[in-house]
Amino acid sequence: MGVPSSVTYAVIGAGIHGLSTAWHLAMELEAKGKGGGKDIVVLDKSGPGAGASGIACGCVRNLYMTEPLHAILRHSVDVWMSDPVRLGFQQVGYVSAGEANQLADYEKLHASQNRVGYPSDLYSGQDAKKFLKGIWPDFNVDGIDVALHEKPSGYAGTRQAVAGLAQKCADHGVRVLSGVEVTGYDMQGGRVSKLRTNQGEIKVDVVVLGLGAWTGKHWDMLSLPATLDLKYRDGGTVKDKDMWTYWRLLEGEIYIDQPYRTADDRDPPVLHVELMTTPVRENGDPQGRELSDHLYVYWKNGAERMEKPGVQGGTIPIKIGPKATLDPYGWANDAYQAEPEFADYLTGAMAQLMPRFKGHRKNFKERRNGGIGAFTPDNVPIFDWVKPNVYMIADSNHGFKMTGVGKLVAKLLAGQNRVAELEPFAFSRFAEGRTFGASNSHCPWV
Repeated sequence: MGVPSSVTYAVIGAGIHGLSTAWHLAMELEAKGKGGGKDIVVLDKSGPGAGASGIACGCVRNLYMTEPLHAILRHSVDVWMSDPVRLGFQQVGYVSAGEANQLADYEKLHASQNRVGYPSDLYSGQDAKKFLKGIWPDFNVDGIDVALHEKPSGYAGTRQAVAGLAQKCADHGVRVLSGVEVTGYDMQGGRVSKLRTNQGEIKVDVVVLGLGAWTGKHWDMLSLPATLDLKYRDGGTVKDKDMWTYWRLLEGEIYIDQPYRTADDRDPPVLHVELMTTPVRENGDPQGRELSDHLYVYWKNGAERMEKPGVQGGTIPIKIGPKATLDPYGWANDAYQAEPEFADYLTGAMAQLMPRFKGHRKNFKERRNGGIGAFTPDNVPIFDWVKPNVYMIADSNHGFKMTGVGKLVAKLLAGQNRVAELEPFAFSRFAEGRTFGASNSHCPWV
């Protein structure tokens, strides 16, 4: 399949966002009688899922203290459930637990989720402990004072999801072209008129950026600002903030001796625990070496990349800074591999929470990992036009779960005047005093 000389819509990046946008845009154009998939091309310099989308842990959840994200996730679950088999979605739910210092945050989060039609249950005090033990009888609930159960959430196999979305594109006539790298943009009257690629020029009407870690690189190619001032709702201002900050992701797999099941022999919900004042000890031993002064961990049953039973999980990413080496990408780059301490931490935290994982450090799967994410100035996604005909989906590494972003963006691209769910994430928020503030978490994406 050759590179076209011209196209109406060019989507750059064949990850979750690029593929979902192209698929939904094809359907929107067909429904409105304005065209279809033949008018859309997806370009990726490697291939579908070559970045973070293809190696993510695969959690689909709505645990965000940034309330406008809750509606985005409601649409995303609708997309996952539209074809759970092809997209590999397991709707097992998502359980998050924390200490008393997070109770007020959880109460707001719970109210917001239910307000947008994303049902969840909240438990506190002894009810939280009882709820957790009802699912995992060996759960060590010491120090846990709040638990949230998101019922629509779950997880998906990353490769299966990417393959499913690529097939959806193909079903609607969208061309997905691998090995086509965009190397520059020709501008005319402030708009992008042509894409320069390693396989020739492409005249375009509309460009969609779904680039993940490579967003900053194309931001520079479009001559957009490297820093900006952030204005907050309380009147405060932060000057000259880096537009992009790169973080190194920490996720991995652990083989298990016995099936990881609930008390009633079901696939457990995805579990997330943040104990902000509880140290993590080596091997989960109360007398063991302190690995960290706080606990932040999530895990689920393994979906892919495991040749025998196991679980997949992770913890807080590590900040790299405003510059990072993007090629070769994370997992293929020697500089970004997880240190042995990550395996110590992950297995220690899991054993500390559930004795069933005691002694599992030896079962950690040694493999290359280390995805890279490009985070925005306030660690919250940006969904907006950055040139008159260039729409940017910059997910700040919130992305794999958010298949609904493409569904919403497609409505805009097909002619809908406004999509309310996307408006809080406009680039203009930084100048207008609507910058999102820090959350009560050690993690930048909560």
